[in-house]
Amino acid sequence: MARILAPPVSNGREFFAALTRGVAVVSSPVMTSPAEVPTRALYQRVLDAWNRRSATDFAACFAEDGSIVGFDGSPVDGRDEIGAHLSPIFANHPTAAYVAVVREVREIAPGVALLRAAVGMVPPGQADINPAVNSMQTMVASAHGNEWRIVMLHTTPAAFHGRPEATEALSAELRARLRA
Repeated sequence: MARILAPPVSNGREFFAALTRGVAVVSSPVMTSPAEVPTRALYQRVLDAWNRRSATDFAACFAEDGSIVGFDGSPVDGRDEIGAHLSPIFANHPTAAYVAVVREVREIAPGVALLRAAVGMVPPGQADINPAVNSMQTMVASAHGNEWRIVMLHTTPAAFHGRPEATEALSAELRARLRA
């Protein structure tokens, strides 16, 4: 498979076209708006909190009225509810760690940004992702004074029905990120 370093893809069609050509697109850190740096930093903080299994730190990344939709479709609304939802999960289940490739950060209005990413998960005690749970995440963030907070974090399985080459390409890309 060819591997190219490219600017962030402009849309999903471009990404999926690259996948079907057998090209792993690795986004470069080209910044395009004033919202990009704080949005990327916020996304990294929420992933780091998940990987540390800290429900408090994870929830702190959200606006008071922020929401999540989990991998299984479970919606949770409100910062406090997000923390309460994750606390027993982190306490009672060895959760997998995220590995992410940011596809796009776009300022959609002043002080509001959209981030799209592909994510893989490394099960506890393992050194590789589990391709069965590769996902796409969409995050909407907004500025709250000098702080950026997550308004919505939505995770969708990257099933790629009928396109095993797309699953393989995404898994290869996430493995490369994991080893980088």
